Amino acid sequence: MEERVAAIRAGRAPELVWLLEHPALFTAGASARPGDLLDSLGLPVFPSGRGGQYTYHGPGQRVAYVLLDLKSRGPDIRAYVGRLERWLIAALAELGVRGERREGRVGIWVEGRGGEAKIAAIGVRVRRGVSYHGVSLNVAPDLDHYRGIVPCGIREWGVTSLKELGIGATMDQVDRALRTTFARVFGPGVP
Repeated sequence: MEERVAAIRAGRAPELVWLLEHPALFTAGASARPGDLLDSLGLPVFPSGRGGQYTYHGPGQRVAYVLLDLKSRGPDIRAYVGRLERWLIAALAELGVRGERREGRVGIWVEGRGGEAKIAAIGVRVRRGVSYHGVSLNVAPDLDHYRGIVPCGIREWGVTSLKELGIGATMDQVDRALRTTFARVFGPGVP
């Protein structure tokens, strides 16, 4: 990712969005508090250069690393995070789910069976005008892994997934929704 960011910055490579799935692990963002790692559950814990706190990544979760030249798209990082939020909300709508922002909280929230819960996380970094890291959307991960951390430093609300909401979307369907809605929010130009 670092190499691609440098190449985009130097004009040697185009912007890119990587869609991937990680093995089960925890990452600690730049603002992670040691007390928010409750129990590693035997999973690896990796420090990460992205913003944010602790999060879980694993099978059943779509991670999108968004590598964009913000100098040409608009350098306002808050506006960029707002576009990431709009992108996730639009993709969820394609799947029949109403995602929402919450004042003072990062990520996308839904009303679920147990009340309000987070379905998507955002953790970004910008270096010399190029964004990297990105977002994660819970499709059908093992939600039990979240008991090992205070997700994104938020204790008051839970975490959910499309599966938990009764949405049987496949990863291919989620990817189509993400691809379909990306250009609506960010404009053309990213493969």
